[in-house]
Amino acid sequence: MKKTSMSAYFPKIFYIVLLLSLLASGSTVTLKNSRESGEAKCIERESQALLSFKDSLIDVFGMLSTWTNNTDCCKWKRILCNHQTGHVQLLDLHGNYPHRPYLRGAINVTSLIHLQYIQHLDLSHNYFAGTYIPDFMGFTNLRYLSLSNCYFAGRIPSKLRDLSQLRYLNLRDNILWGEIPVQIGNLKLLQYLDLGGYYLSGKIPFQIGNLRKLQYLSIGCNYGEITMLNISNSLSGAIPFQIGNLPLLHTLRLGGNFDVRAKDAQWLSSLHSLTVLDLTSLRNLGSSRQLLQTISKIIPNLTELRLAECNLLDIDIQSLFHSRSSNNSISLTILDLSSNMLTSSTLQLLFNFPSLKILDLSYNNLASSMSLGNSNISSKLQELHLGSSSLIDRNLLISSTSTTNSLSSLLHIDLSNNLLRSYSIFHWLSNFTTNLRTLHLDSNFLEGSIPDEFGKSMNSLEYLYLSNNKLQGKVPSFFGSMCRLQRLDLSNNKLNGEFPSFIQNSSWCSRHIIWELKLSYNQFTGKLPESINLLSGLKVLSLEGNSLEGDVTESHLSNFSKLYYLFLSYNSLSLKFVSSWVPPFQLSYLHIASCELGPSFPSWLQTQTSLIILQISDCGINDTVPEWFWNKLQTMYVLNMADNNLTGSIPNMQLKLHYRPIINLNSNKFEGKVPLFFLQASELLLSSNNFSDLSSFLCGNVTAANLATLDLSYNQIKGQLPDCWKSVDRLLFLDLSSNELTGKIPKSLGNLVRLEGLVLRNNSLMGELPSSLKNCNNLIMVDVSENLLSGLIPSWIGESMQQLMILIMRGNHFSGKLPVHLCYLKRIQLFDLSRNNLCGGIPTCLNNFAALSENNINRTEIESRVHWYNNTYHEMYSIFRYSNYTLRVTWMWKGVERNFANPELTFLSIDLSCNNLTGKVPRVITYMFGLVSLNLSRNNLSGEIPSEIGNLRSLESLDLSRNQFNGRIPSSLSQIDFLEKLDLSHNSLSGRIPLGRHLDTFDGSCFEGNIDLCGEQINKRCAGDRILVKPQEAEIHGEDFVFYEALYMSLGIGFFTGFWGLLGPLLLWQPWRIAYLRFLNTLIDYLLVMAELNIAKCQRWLRD
Repeated sequence: MKKTSMSAYFPKIFYIVLLLSLLASGSTVTLKNSRESGEAKCIERESQALLSFKDSLIDVFGMLSTWTNNTDCCKWKRILCNHQTGHVQLLDLHGNYPHRPYLRGAINVTSLIHLQYIQHLDLSHNYFAGTYIPDFMGFTNLRYLSLSNCYFAGRIPSKLRDLSQLRYLNLRDNILWGEIPVQIGNLKLLQYLDLGGYYLSGKIPFQIGNLRKLQYLSIGCNYGEITMLNISNSLSGAIPFQIGNLPLLHTLRLGGNFDVRAKDAQWLSSLHSLTVLDLTSLRNLGSSRQLLQTISKIIPNLTELRLAECNLLDIDIQSLFHSRSSNNSISLTILDLSSNMLTSSTLQLLFNFPSLKILDLSYNNLASSMSLGNSNISSKLQELHLGSSSLIDRNLLISSTSTTNSLSSLLHIDLSNNLLRSYSIFHWLSNFTTNLRTLHLDSNFLEGSIPDEFGKSMNSLEYLYLSNNKLQGKVPSFFGSMCRLQRLDLSNNKLNGEFPSFIQNSSWCSRHIIWELKLSYNQFTGKLPESINLLSGLKVLSLEGNSLEGDVTESHLSNFSKLYYLFLSYNSLSLKFVSSWVPPFQLSYLHIASCELGPSFPSWLQTQTSLIILQISDCGINDTVPEWFWNKLQTMYVLNMADNNLTGSIPNMQLKLHYRPIINLNSNKFEGKVPLFFLQASELLLSSNNFSDLSSFLCGNVTAANLATLDLSYNQIKGQLPDCWKSVDRLLFLDLSSNELTGKIPKSLGNLVRLEGLVLRNNSLMGELPSSLKNCNNLIMVDVSENLLSGLIPSWIGESMQQLMILIMRGNHFSGKLPVHLCYLKRIQLFDLSRNNLCGGIPTCLNNFAALSENNINRTEIESRVHWYNNTYHEMYSIFRYSNYTLRVTWMWKGVERNFANPELTFLSIDLSCNNLTGKVPRVITYMFGLVSLNLSRNNLSGEIPSEIGNLRSLESLDLSRNQFNGRIPSSLSQIDFLEKLDLSHNSLSGRIPLGRHLDTFDGSCFEGNIDLCGEQINKRCAGDRILVKPQEAEIHGEDFVFYEALYMSLGIGFFTGFWGLLGPLLLWQPWRIAYLRFLNTLIDYLLVMAELNIAKCQRWLRD
């Protein structure tokens, strides 16, 4: 839930003021524009411009239903005209995304250029993801422009400077990157400026300080956006403002790690109208005592203060508030100190502020000795955010009932992402407050079942989040008594049984208002009941990852007119709808992977015109894809139809894929050519199909401006690689493995200068590697194994490809020596040149493989260089932060060929086996402490195995077989505790095989073919070993054997008889048991008396 702010009302007030100014200038009175006779009609040119604008949008929910030909546009909804001239002055198209309604599409603002008199344009809260912010050239009269929450992408257009009449500009909650254009400073009339952007970088232009009428300024992310998207503010440099700048400012929000200077404190103290201050991500705030003192002085004027992610300590907070003689002088209603380094010692100070309504202390370390139940909390507090604060069960104890009433005002509490375990938390909440509207307990370790007491005392709950815990048992029936419940999330627990009964109850008081139900990834079984259709208000339904079975028919879903999010994946459900069925809903997100949809392609999908993400992989569809379906790609962001049995060819249609979708059609039976419109995707996964032509796809004079990943592995592409790679020169990953490619690698492949992964494995490519590949200096993975490539290993691999983490050239005809330039590959983690014709020695500079010399892999550093973790990926490719493509490597692992996913994050390996290498093993190899696998087998290496080989403590597999090593096996091998595979066979090793630790567990096959070895492992004595003869046990024969046998038998029988003869009656017969206990009591009393008498005698004897 978004954190509310008093300053959030400012845009609304500003809107009303501007609207009144429009009305004063002669505009019509209502948005519905019921106008009186005699008023001017809409200008025809402006009417046609609006209709053209409408055509560029996707209006599934009828927001523009009144916009039709041959009608007066001044009567259309969401438009205001000047009643004297008929010119359109206001266009209010704000949506309600992520709820309904909202607009989508490739917005075409240029069609509005004819609206020369428009003053107010609001496109906020729609879904234009992936499209760039328009320039808005020609809108010289525009005063109000709101594009917030639209998921626009790109840079802030510098041409906004031409909107010289702007008073209000709001671009918040878009995917903006790059620097803030200095031209913003030209908008001298601005009073409200919000440039909050997820990826803005660089400095704040000093020209913004010249906007003297500015009252509201927000630049950069606030903390809620940072944590939600797992990003960081990139704005930096100095705060460019000084005394005299922005004198009317009442709201200041700056998100960035700025350099704090003395002048910043002076400027801040000069802002006499300031009531809202937000300095998110100012990480050196604690070290700037002058700025802290200034903030402390202005606190009495503030109603909202946010200092999130500023590395503040308890002492800093105390210095902020210590000068206040009384907490009554503090009028703060909102205080956000999240993501600092605060402890529980600060809590009581903050809880006492009398006017505080919202307190956010999430992402601190509040565990220690804090007891929330015993804290004296302000009676006005409505929201308390303590998520990710390391809280444990004892922090929520109540020692008295006096605190129960003090929290009756609490409406929202967030305890998510803590260390809470006991179900007693529910009892605590029941006693702590009874008026909660929202409760976050997700991502804890809660166990057991939810007690009924909790349900009885929480009737006011509207939003309840309990996902990602360990809750067990059935879903409690008391949820049926929560009459205000609107959102219920129980996903990722261990709940079981059949589908919850209260949901099936027609008397459930909340059935018409609950709009989100998430029960995914539990252990529910049985069928999905038809009575689920009682929840007529559902918008979000997620049941994936359970064991539900049976059929889902129209009867289940026919009542869900508002549904837009349906997740049923990974169950055993069969969706059986009649072919003519028209669903009452318009889905945006549909995940039904692993459900039975087939064998025919689902025709009901044709009715779904609002799909954004469609996941129908592994659904048993055995059919061709109808042509109408491919048209839907024009408005999709993700399409996953992998692992079906889809057949036929894909038509080469003239489509415009506005949103650069991720298309995953892996593991089907598509054939023929790859259609050209697929080049507009950001990720194209076509592996394991029957595609046979690549040339027409790449050489069709169509440029793939946004294609990041192309995977055509395991197809039937024959012939030479095309020589026209410039059309896809923005590729990041190219996988053409396991096809039937022949001939040489074309030089034009070197045009892929952004390439990070090149996989040509398992083809019949021949010749040398083209030198043009050295242009691809961003490569992190090269796999050309199992081909017919020949020639020398190019030295430019080491010189130009220093980002390489994976280099696999196995199974070719490369020859010559290993170039020393390979030692420049400091980041290499998988290095495989096996099964070639290489000769010479192993370079002694391999210790330059820095990544192999580290005990631990820096996963964060590695991920930052892989594209889908990199923020810059959005600018050219996709708005999504993830990729469906996986780096897959075929690797000889412990003697077996295996496939690995993302191996660069898993293990480190060198394989130089099956070559003609000579000389000694360089001693520097023993300093590669992170090495997990080392294979030098089947070469002509000689000399002794380095005695320091035991330094490789991470080693799990070591193969030095079939060489000419001599000397003894180093005893240090026994120090490698993780070693699972060892092969030293077929060498010339001699002496005793070392013993110790797990080295004793390797059998003789690991050492065979070394005729001079000896030891227990190969059952061969070494010279000088003593022969130990075990003494033979004396045999017992005849009468002695019979005697001992009878003796042992009688002892056993006697023990059994005596033991059970005494114990049996005592257990089975009460009189004997009573008598025995009396005897024991008497005996014990006698012994105690005798002991006391003897002690008394001893004492008298000592006194005498």
